[in-house]
Amino acid sequence: MSSPSKRREMDLMKLMMSDYKVEMINDGMQEFFVDFNGPKESPYQGGVWRIRVELPDAYPYKSPSIGFVNKIYHPNVDEMSGSVCLDVINQTWSPMFDLVNVFEVFLPQLLLYPNPSDPLNGEAAALMMRDRTAYEQRVKEFCEKYAKPEDIGAAQEEKSSDEELSEDEYASSDDEAVAGKADP
Repeated sequence: MSSPSKRREMDLMKLMMSDYKVEMINDGMQEFFVDFNGPKESPYQGGVWRIRVELPDAYPYKSPSIGFVNKIYHPNVDEMSGSVCLDVINQTWSPMFDLVNVFEVFLPQLLLYPNPSDPLNGEAAALMMRDRTAYEQRVKEFCEKYAKPEDIGAAQEEKSSDEELSEDEYASSDDEAVAGKADP
């Protein structure tokens, strides 16, 4: 069993040393976020998505679970949960692949070559087959609305500063309440 765990550590370190921003979800090495840029010369260009990656115990013999945290308009990505069609991952996965391959090959290929015949988002698949131009426009609208580069960083900074503010507000509201009772 130590072989898969060593491989997991090695693949994760390789991903962290690449150009991808990786953020661990907890102390383990099985769940983490990776910031992913849409492929150039595609309707997804300019978009940045936070990808949640979960590595199964049997990794690399079993494929990672991959999901988009922020919304993306794509036939093979569930619009509500962000999960990527597992059939697509499992059909192409091999222990020869590593996590860098997921972000340099698999996800760009998924975005560049959607498969509308095996959809998780039926509306996106139908629009793509019916009117490719309208589909690409909708993709760009989603990129503009949900996947701006500043949104990824801002969401994180907002979250941490909100926590700090709420602690400060909590402390100052106690002081005001006590001061209010002492000075009628």
